[in-house]
Amino acid sequence: MIQEELLKPNNQMFILRMDLQFFAEEGGGEKTEEPTAKRLEDARKEGQVGKSQELVTAGMLFALFVSIKLFGTYIADNMLKTFPEIYGSMHAYVTDMPSNGYMVSLVRTGLLRTLITCLPIFVLAYFMALGVNLMQVKWKVTAKPLKPKLSKISPLKGMKRMFSLEKLFDLVKAILKIIFIFYIAYSGIIKDVDKLKIVYQLELWPAVIYICNMVLDIGLKIAFFYLIIGFADFIFHKWKFNKDMKMSKQEVKDEFKQQEGDPQVKGRIKSKMREASQRRMMQKVPDADVVITNPTHFACAIKYDKEVSEAPVLVAKGADYLAQKIKDTANENKVPIVENKALARMLYYNVDLDSEIPEELYQLTAEVLAYVYSLKNKQ
Repeated sequence: MIQEELLKPNNQMFILRMDLQFFAEEGGGEKTEEPTAKRLEDARKEGQVGKSQELVTAGMLFALFVSIKLFGTYIADNMLKTFPEIYGSMHAYVTDMPSNGYMVSLVRTGLLRTLITCLPIFVLAYFMALGVNLMQVKWKVTAKPLKPKLSKISPLKGMKRMFSLEKLFDLVKAILKIIFIFYIAYSGIIKDVDKLKIVYQLELWPAVIYICNMVLDIGLKIAFFYLIIGFADFIFHKWKFNKDMKMSKQEVKDEFKQQEGDPQVKGRIKSKMREASQRRMMQKVPDADVVITNPTHFACAIKYDKEVSEAPVLVAKGADYLAQKIKDTANENKVPIVENKALARMLYYNVDLDSEIPEELYQLTAEVLAYVYSLKNKQ
């Protein structure tokens, strides 16, 4: 907060308080992290991109003068042919008084010929604007920027924009445009001022051609200057967009949680899934033929049913605390427990649950099963 003491005419004092948080950036925290792909994609969907409208205007202006320079003769000839024809046909309307449809047809014909005559200018300007836009941003149509937002008419946000760096840049840009456009136009006219003094002595058509060429030359110089301004404006807006898109560390964490889920919640979910998997596994231990142990670190339960599988299946396995639980369950259900350190380690590390044992372990497993079956037969 800032406190300023101001003196009134009656020498009374009062304090004016100003909250500097009004000028603080939204979101809170220092924005030091580069924007994530999701943030950029969300901004793109909202129509927020780093682009310059000045560059689009400059491209269209340049296309306008270039097309007039290239197709000027074609446009002038068509206009000179169309005007006498349309103007001469009006005499028939006045003298013969045909139907109103004749005049409508006459106006439609004049407008159509004018449109066709100016079509090269429109086409070149359109494709220039489209190309400049595609050069700045990729093609993605969105209608969200057209939706009304209360934030756009907020007086507070309006005041913040008034004192922003962007407005200062726009002011400098406007001043430069006025200065340089005036200079280009003045220098172009003053260079040919002697010829302009005697232009009235020329025939109409040569005088028109001379004036048009002079205007086109000045226009092309102004358009070229506009392109320079446009590129500078594009660089500034691209830099400002990247700056505005930067995120604080907390925003990055929140986005990660939103996309991937809260790590604590995910941990609890994994824990619950692991517990459920262990319960299902422990339910299969009573049906096992044998439990092979390390003897203290590992325990692996084997079941062999030749009608279900061609080889013995690993129905349960565990290490340390889980291995002890498997052994306890086996003892409770009178499942034989056989100590074989090498086989227990190989089963634990190389065989997945509910999978058949590999051929490399057939011999060792068969020996254990044969031993277990022999004990059962004796009993």
